[in-house]
Amino acid sequence: MIKNTLITFFLLVLLSVSSYSAGTSSSSGSDSSETITNYSKAVKLVKAAKKYEKKGKTDKANNRYMKALKLLIKSNKSKPNKADTLNYLGFTTRKLGDFETGEKYYLQGLAIEPNHIGINEYLGELYVATNRIDLANERLKILENCNCKEYDSLKDIIAGTKKSKY
Repeated sequence: MIKNTLITFFLLVLLSVSSYSAGTSSSSGSDSSETITNYSKAVKLVKAAKKYEKKGKTDKANNRYMKALKLLIKSNKSKPNKADTLNYLGFTTRKLGDFETGEKYYLQGLAIEPNHIGINEYLGELYVATNRIDLANERLKILENCNCKEYDSLKDIIAGTKKSKY
């Protein structure tokens, strides 16, 4: 009887430790109190939208861009003046066809971080889409020495060898 009681006790301890560790583990290996931010949720939505866009599924892409935009607005309110957030705000509004607001976000981001690679590339794309090639070339000049794919991408778009959808 003592043997059965001990076995039962150890099983209960083992189960309680297992369930506790299962409940507190995190896939990233970081602190369990860490929460997924609105910004990181938005970035995932933007990446998904880009994939849908490549497949020609415009409605699904726009749906993701809209959801991302809402999260980015919240993120920008709680943590204002982050160049990366402003870059994605510009990107999502541009993808949704609001070039004027997209440009404002991009310029706001450049005021914080003038050499931001993503903002310079995407603002250049916006300038191409709005037929302001001289301004797109200014963005390209800023990217000239970055040794990055963004330079090549914008250069191709300006040259007309690569299509930009906005």
